[in-house]
Amino acid sequence: MGWVRALLLVAAAAVVGLVLVSGGSDADPRTPPALPGLPPPFFGTAVVGDGGMTAAIDAYGNVVDLRAPGPAGQALIDNPADRQAAGSVEADTGIVPRVAIGDGPALPLWRADSVSQSYLRGTNVVRTVARFLLRLGGEKGTAGVVSVTVTDAVAGGVLARVVETEGPVGVRMVPSLGVNVEASAKCETEQRMGKAALLCRAPGSSAEGVAETIRLATFGDRAWLRRGWSLGDGAPAWARGMYERSLLTLHALTDRRTGAVAAGARDGWAYVWPRDAGAAALAFAAAGYRPETRRVASFLLGLGLDAGARFHGDGTPVEGRAAQGDAAGWAVAVRAANRGSFWSQEAQKEPREWRDRADYREGEPGDFLANAIASGLPAAEISDRFESALGLNRVEETDADLDSAAAWAVRPFVQPALFPAARRTLLRLAADGTRFGITPGEGWHGGSDPWSAPTAWSAWSLAALGERPTALRLLADLRRAATPAGALPERVGARTGIPTSTTPLAWSHAFAILALRELWPSA
Repeated sequence: MGWVRALLLVAAAAVVGLVLVSGGSDADPRTPPALPGLPPPFFGTAVVGDGGMTAAIDAYGNVVDLRAPGPAGQALIDNPADRQAAGSVEADTGIVPRVAIGDGPALPLWRADSVSQSYLRGTNVVRTVARFLLRLGGEKGTAGVVSVTVTDAVAGGVLARVVETEGPVGVRMVPSLGVNVEASAKCETEQRMGKAALLCRAPGSSAEGVAETIRLATFGDRAWLRRGWSLGDGAPAWARGMYERSLLTLHALTDRRTGAVAAGARDGWAYVWPRDAGAAALAFAAAGYRPETRRVASFLLGLGLDAGARFHGDGTPVEGRAAQGDAAGWAVAVRAANRGSFWSQEAQKEPREWRDRADYREGEPGDFLANAIASGLPAAEISDRFESALGLNRVEETDADLDSAAAWAVRPFVQPALFPAARRTLLRLAADGTRFGITPGEGWHGGSDPWSAPTAWSAWSLAALGERPTALRLLADLRRAATPAGALPERVGARTGIPTSTTPLAWSHAFAILALRELWPSA
């Protein structure tokens, strides 16, 4: 794999000449190279939080996004999405764990031989483990392994982090933390042989201590999870795992004070979109979280939906994008969910504006299927405008542009007269999908990478239509698209399954919850 450098200090009795082979240079001003099979450094793969301070952790244990108050709050780390896409992120961005082995330099974890990541079960506590192989100088074979374990947790407005090392006797290992965050986050570090620790407090928050913060986060997340409804009898272990991870993801991305749901913990995504928040409210309602449903509904219904496509955590619109044509429909669906029901037929008596607006694909404005369905347009009119022999098309009066948003006519915007056309559409798209899911539709111009939200909402509606085998197959695709820790990326590489966009995405996890509950409802 091409690892170089780093002389190791060993005990007098140990073999002389052990060499750690690693690659790259943490002085490189561009984004450091990824390890095989992993996304690049400084691209979030896990989210930590309980609706207070929110942190995104990348695959190498770096804290790459930090928000307060709440997940749609102020950015405390400078890590622009366009810089991530361009591969020009500075190597000291955010909070970077490093380890000096022997008398070698302090190495970041992207210089390790392997890295793995997981959540402590039933929590949003993340553990990242890096392994550095110690090799005999000039010979093949491994002389030992140095492991570096990074544990991250958030309780309220406090982020706690511990970096611990383990390796052969006589090998000196010194972990450290580079911290580059906004001054308003008060961060303190502590370092000693074999361990480094950090606490970062949001303005106005008080810290208990690293160990106590991790304990509070662990207890609090598990207690929160027990408040909701579990899946019904017969749900397999994989389904329960996806369900719990999805609930905990929404827990982290929903402001526990205001109900503002951030689409993701990343620059450009840490805003509230009505459709993302609406799906989260439906998922909370379906899982028995009534207080969360009410808070999300209150926030969403209090927005000036015509003022923009997305909103800050304080409810003000984000400039740059006009209101989209499905927003008011999601607000109606949330209002129904807050009453304990799905979309009602009565809501269709007052169609909302949907023409000449962008749809969920966020491109140029037009007259689109998703907006027409969400608006409450009668089924007969939708059929006249969008239905072809193959199913429901995205654009009026076309014959080659099937849209996965046809699923919305089944759930949550129930239009029984459209069920046959929606079934044809979804079965065809599922048949043409990849092993990691489907694209938004046949007319999608964004490449071949599959998207997790359309895959999940199609599984939900197919389950409701009685197409259980296809719904289960789409959920299997979602499982393959998920990170090893269970986070659902917005999209993944069609060939590799490696995340290529925001991870995790609230919208995708919300639809996963709804699909799983459709398949295994509680008694």
